[in-house]
Amino acid sequence: MDNEFKRELLARLESIEARLDALGAGQNQLKEAYGRSRAHIRRFWLRPPMWTYEQHPPRPLDLSALRGQVNLPKQVPSIAIVTPSFNHARFLPATIDSVIGQNYPALFYHVQDGGSNDGTVNILNGYDGRISWRSAPDKGQADAINLGFAGVDCDIMAYLNSDDILLPGALASVAKFFSERPDVDVVYGHRIFIDHDGSEIGRAILPAHSAKALHYAGYVPQETMFWRRRVWDGIGPMDIQFQYALDWDFMLRAQDAGFKFKRLREFHACFRVHDEQKTTRIYELGRKEMEKLRLRKLGHVPTQREIYRAIMPYLLRQFVFHWSYQLGIVKQ
Repeated sequence: MDNEFKRELLARLESIEARLDALGAGQNQLKEAYGRSRAHIRRFWLRPPMWTYEQHPPRPLDLSALRGQVNLPKQVPSIAIVTPSFNHARFLPATIDSVIGQNYPALFYHVQDGGSNDGTVNILNGYDGRISWRSAPDKGQADAINLGFAGVDCDIMAYLNSDDILLPGALASVAKFFSERPDVDVVYGHRIFIDHDGSEIGRAILPAHSAKALHYAGYVPQETMFWRRRVWDGIGPMDIQFQYALDWDFMLRAQDAGFKFKRLREFHACFRVHDEQKTTRIYELGRKEMEKLRLRKLGHVPTQREIYRAIMPYLLRQFVFHWSYQLGIVKQ
């Protein structure tokens, strides 16, 4: 075998080996991509949709099919809304506009700012005469909410964080329901997830209220919740010892006091998902506060397995409701 033939054979063998290596690498990449894809699909389908914020790529928020015309009751109940705020100048105008844009005839709206230094005060000055506001240091979100409601006379109450927004017609719809159902004390609805730019990234369709599930998890979307004044008078204001789970604490106290909750089959508000939000920033503090509430309510701190076992019936119903809506089987 001459040297030239050997060199040619060796070159061909090296070429074949290179192709096999490339094919093997391609198969590994395909396998890894397939594994990642399956893992993503499993996470998306198995994680409760109400806690899956980013369900699809951002798209314009379409409000056209959310709610038809709502006629106000003859006796229009007064509604008071407080927005606690601190250094959220980027999102605050959208929040304020979503409230005053309701054009509700018996509305008291107050922004209680904690002394922001990001231009918030300039924004609030621009709304003078249309909203009530104050900017001064406070002891946290719960304290700001309590300060905002101090001395306010109203029939219905709610608070809306300074990065969330109300959906059109929400106040009229809530007022109409409360006027027709004097037996109900607290209402809430479905939620829409939006990103920092206000684009929709998901929705959560909730089943009927479950008192048992609320003992284990604060699943009620706070930004969609409204309550009668008698609830506030009966259980007291927000507990300022809570910085993260203040809304869940309020809900548990209201439920324990015998006030009736009702999930309405409609969208009330949008929950904004962004890197600066408190929910992400102080999660460890939140975990401790949630343990404290579970200990107070259940007498012990349950494991994650105990929590999921207890709320599994609710999660399964939420899963069915959510995908029935997504597939067009039900409207809301």
